[in-house]
Amino acid sequence: MPATQHGFCVVFPHQPMSSKVLLTGASGFLGQHLLTALSNGNHDITTIGRQPHLHLVCNLASQVPQLLSPFDMVVHAAGKAHTVPKTAAEAAEFDAVNVQGTKNLCRAFDNMGCWPAAFVFISSVAVYGRDAGEMIAENHPLEGSTPYAKSKIAAEAWLAQWCGQHGILLTILRLPLLVGANAPGNLGSMVQAIKRNQYANIGGGTAKKSMVLAIDVANCIEKAAATGGVYNLTDGVHPSFAQLAQAIAQSLGKSPPRNIPLILATLLATLGNFMGSTAPINSLKLKKITATLTFDDQEAVRALGWRPHPVLDSFTLT
Repeated sequence: MPATQHGFCVVFPHQPMSSKVLLTGASGFLGQHLLTALSNGNHDITTIGRQPHLHLVCNLASQVPQLLSPFDMVVHAAGKAHTVPKTAAEAAEFDAVNVQGTKNLCRAFDNMGCWPAAFVFISSVAVYGRDAGEMIAENHPLEGSTPYAKSKIAAEAWLAQWCGQHGILLTILRLPLLVGANAPGNLGSMVQAIKRNQYANIGGGTAKKSMVLAIDVANCIEKAAATGGVYNLTDGVHPSFAQLAQAIAQSLGKSPPRNIPLILATLLATLGNFMGSTAPINSLKLKKITATLTFDDQEAVRALGWRPHPVLDSFTLT
């Protein structure tokens, strides 16, 4: 395969086994899995971020890093998520971290005059902007309206333009709920509630949600980077809340969570509408909890040979 010349560097379109990889977000939940998987692949990995133990210490939201050597592949997993902004300033942080941070990372390569062959961007199914739906595919309009969703949409668009300009093979992975030990976000909150015996299914917990094991995402990065494209990644099973709660409770040695009838939950949610942000539930939260929302990963199956493990079969917290 002939090499492609960028500036003063020669970059190969397919990564050798000992390729040089720049990884952002290595200290995060998914990033730790990515670091382990790439290390097992015998890659030369450079980590970058704000934490002092990383190879390159840099706040991408406000700084353009100085890169001193070329890289074959970039895996960009750093980002802001798992919070609901309460002020305009907090909302702006999503743009600063997820959009400007991505631009600053790209500009580091522009300044060096040498670009990677492949770029993998960790995105989210939030870009679709759906609270309910079944088997939503990658060609669905990007209608996300939250600060988080809009920042991911903007970053995807920026990368598509920038990678196209420089002949870089771009892979975008849109992820649903990530599962694994010590997971953050909604799953982490669910685990803690079950630990305290404070979790209950609503209306039988029949709503199905797409989710995926973080380790499966990490293990597909090399194939995804060499292929390019936009992919939803799920476990292909899409468990219900009741099934997930049962798996968590079993792993913790807890009794199965109790159930709250939907009519009672609706009454509590109506009261919560008048309590503000301190309410444990309101009508919007109830709608999300009781609505099925799943995503189609058949494009990844076809193009990447995606063969994930069912979350419920692999769920461990200890």
